Amino acid sequence: MAPRDDDKALLDAARERAEIVQRYIIGRDPSAAIDEWEDPAFEVYHTTDRYGFIHDSNLSKERDDAEKIAKELERTDKWKKMYKNWDKSFDGDHPSKGEKLRARVWKGIPDQWRGEIWKKLLHIEELKATHQDVYEKMLTRALTTSPDIRQIDLDVNRTYRNHIMFRERYGIKQKHLFHVLAAYSMYNTEVGYCQGMSQIAALLLMYMDEEEAFWCLSQLLTNKKHAMHGLFIPGFPKLMRFQSHFELVIKKFMPKIYKFMNANMIPPSLYAIKWFMQCFLDRTPFPLTLRLWDIYMLEGERILIPMAFTVFKVHKKKLLKMQMEQFVNFLQHELEKDFGLEDDAVVLELNAVVLDLRRARVELPPPPSDPLEEVPKTHFGSVTYPTEEELIKRQQSQIHINDEPTTLPVYTTKTIA
Repeated sequence: MAPRDDDKALLDAARERAEIVQRYIIGRDPSAAIDEWEDPAFEVYHTTDRYGFIHDSNLSKERDDAEKIAKELERTDKWKKMYKNWDKSFDGDHPSKGEKLRARVWKGIPDQWRGEIWKKLLHIEELKATHQDVYEKMLTRALTTSPDIRQIDLDVNRTYRNHIMFRERYGIKQKHLFHVLAAYSMYNTEVGYCQGMSQIAALLLMYMDEEEAFWCLSQLLTNKKHAMHGLFIPGFPKLMRFQSHFELVIKKFMPKIYKFMNANMIPPSLYAIKWFMQCFLDRTPFPLTLRLWDIYMLEGERILIPMAFTVFKVHKKKLLKMQMEQFVNFLQHELEKDFGLEDDAVVLELNAVVLDLRRARVELPPPPSDPLEEVPKTHFGSVTYPTEEELIKRQQSQIHINDEPTTLPVYTTKTIA
């Protein structure tokens, strides 16, 4: 590209970024330019569920709803006491205290305490105390210089638009989501922004404010327990590693399913991207997804392979009777509507699978051959910007996760000894 062309491209990008940022500053002002397709009319919806999702038909009442709510209320009092005495109750040094926490998390965190407990599990208070003003600095920098603003804006506009918090275009929670993702694109420049991060950030924003969501996202990407950084950097090395390992696990323990998928050319990239990149967001019913995220917050990446295996274990007979299109549609869409088991039953099954795969030493894939491949290498918050070549590479490797495409490589399956 000629120098003048470079200058024009930079000016055009800066102008577009400024226009997008200005829309979020204006917000719900009547003068804001909002297309009809961007702002669904509330009147077309009939009801909102307890988690804030809007449905275009009346919700069916489960017979045991009252019993579930009563049980959650009973646990709420216990969690309130635990939270007040967190440091004494769960200092992490005493095995019995750790087991008590684990048992209660696996039973499910009451929704009204979910955000507070997630923040405790990720040590957000300590992180904020040692990184004062960092979020504000990253956000200020992002709004004037982030090269990812356009893609972030596009994804904010299609993230949980059926949720009361994110329904209004340029509404307060859309603004918070835009801010969190923009600030993080400057804080962790190796990742910048990658599709798939918007739904994770939105989930966090359902339970906390924007700065807390920013630090939770940072912890999820960079701590040892979750280490999602390798899932979102160009090339997606950790995603590849987990998908490849899952194929090996299925080949060893469910040979019929493996042969069926192999014969029908169904690689994990057709159905498992959201399983591993987003811990089953939009792939299981939302109440069950929250239970999985409770466990994920506590246990980390070690539950991803077992939960993927649990899906196949529970639905093995049904899957073997399906054609390829039905198979993929079932895993991508039908399970999200109805998993077929009560949440408690799924969690019990998951716990059993965790123990089985742990005994077989296949709960986690082998570590990467290069120990530095999936970890951050650049100092967080440093003033570095991707080169044009790096930006092109990032855009080319971008996964359109909402559509779950098949552009990821298909692996040559090895054998688990």
